[in-house]
Parts: sequence; structure tokens; C-alpha cells
Amino acid sequence: MLAAKYYSNTDIRLEDIPKPKIMDGEILVKVAASGICGTDVMEWYRIKKAPRVLGHEIAGTIVESRSKKYTAGERVFVSHHVACNTCKYCLAGDHTACETLHAGNYDPGGYSEFIRVPEINVDRGVYLLPEHLSFAEATMIEPLACALRGQRVIGVKKGAIVMVLGCGVSGLLNILVARLKGAKVIATDIDAYRLGKAKDCGADEVLRAEKAGDVKADKIIVCTAALPAIDQAFRSVGRKGTILLFAIPDKNIEIPTLEMWRNEITLTSSYGAAGNDLAEALELISSGRLDMKPLITHRLPLLKIQEGFRLVSEAKESLKVILEP
Repeated sequence: MLAAKYYSNTDIRLEDIPKPKIMDGEILVKVAASGICGTDVMEWYRIKKAPRVLGHEIAGTIVESRSKKYTAGERVFVSHHVACNTCKYCLAGDHTACETLHAGNYDPGGYSEFIRVPEINVDRGVYLLPEHLSFAEATMIEPLACALRGQRVIGVKKGAIVMVLGCGVSGLLNILVARLKGAKVIATDIDAYRLGKAKDCGADEVLRAEKAGDVKADKIIVCTAALPAIDQAFRSVGRKGTILLFAIPDKNIEIPTLEMWRNEITLTSSYGAAGNDLAEALELISSGRLDMKPLITHRLPLLKIQEGFRLVSEAKESLKVILEP
């Protein structure tokens, strides 16, 4: 089968590799759509494990099943990470800290024609798709679930003032979720195209990053790896406020500890999504409460994956780029 193997952001090779063989309890999924995640183009992060087949936002059709739960022909979204549900983190509701979640994946990765879904993922990480939901829209389940998880971590509620720094896909998803929760949203970016998209997604106020000044907010969600955004976050967070590192820079950051102490600021992060977040994301998308279609700007064949990586890396007039093997 055809797979795109990542060596670096500018060196992704289309290779012919064996189609995975499944064992008892597993399923084989033909990938119909696979989203390119912003983390996939974080070269400093991904290159450590290169070469490998990336891709973790997939939807497709089961073509072979050795599981009693699912049959060939069913349309599914598959989660690459699933928790054990028995460790101390899972029992406390902190599933994304679970070692099983961090260690698991499907085989080989979403940038391929087929994936083998391990038994544990089949057991707790496969979601049936309604017929009206396109595969492209279904690739947005995982990134939306990450936004839901992050805002649950920091307790975004109705009436809160939320500032979203960076209006790429993750920023726009966080705007949609915050507005759904009844929060007032201020969005910043350095790019006029993305600020326009933020307005389209319901942001109450959009500001060029350099003009954000000393605007104050209860919750700051950092959705860009740009170091100046970290400085802005600390300038803009109000007393007893919270800063969420939804995206992370490739360097350690300086923390104004005196201001944090005096104003009782919380700095935290969120990683990935758990089963309840994915289920909620699927419901929000399939019910039409949140429309993902405007966020999907490019749909490319797997043969053009290098073009897809360029679009995502340049972060100009593109949002979600989807590969369709």
C-alpha cells in the first residue's frame, strides 16, 4: 500500500509498504480522509522519531474486522490514543496523563491507505459516523475534542472573558467552543486573513497581536508557538486568571514569578483528548451545533502531502488541510 513517510518537513517520501495484517480483536480501516495537525509540522518535535508515518486525525471505512463490535463497511472515526481507564490518572478523570494513552497508536499512521487498529483502540477508540457526516468533517473530531478538553481544564464558563492568542485551526476551534459556553471572546493574530476567520467564528473582538496592549481577560488560551504570545498572555491575564498553553514554543519560556504570585495567576497546559471529549466533539459536529466545513480550506490527494505540509507550515491563507488517500 502507499504511505507517506516523514523524514523532515521538506522530506516526505511516498513509499510502498506492506498492508497491515490484523489479529483477533482488531480492525483494518481504509483511510478516506486524514487531517494535517499543527503538531505534525513542529519539526523540532517530530524529527526526533523520524522516519515514521504520521497522521492521527483520520476517518474511513472498515474493510476487515476480527472484532465482535464492528463489521466491514461501517464508517468510523478512530482515535489514535486511548487510556487504560484503571490507573490513578484515569480514576481521577485525568485520562490524558495516562501512560497507556501516551504510548499507544494505530499502525502505521493516518498518512497511508490503510491502518491497523489495535484491540485496545477498537475497544474504546472507534466511533461510528452517521451517514450525513462527511469523512472530511469527521477528521475534525480529534482537534475539536482537544479544544473541549483544554477549556474543561481551565473551567471556561458563561460570562468569562476569554482571550485566544493565535487564530489558526486550534485558535478558531477554541473560539467556537468558548462562544458555545457563553464566554466573551477576544482574538488576536498577526494575520488579517485569520483575524477575519476569527470574526466569522464568533469572536466578539479581534485585534492585531501588536495592538492588544493591556486588554485583560479571565482566561488566556495560547494557540500559537510564537514566543511574543507568551509575553502577551502574561500582560493580558487578569487577577486570579488562568493561562492555558494549548500550543507550545520550541524553547523554554520566562515566567514573571512575582506577578504570578501577587495576582495568583495559574499557568497550565492540556494535552490531547480523552474518550468523553471525542464523543462530545462527534455529537457537536454531527448535530450541526458546530460547523466544521468553513475551517476546511484544502483537500489534497496523498500524493500531494508535501504541498499540504507547505501550506500548514507557511500558515497563510489555509486552515485545515486534509489528505484523501
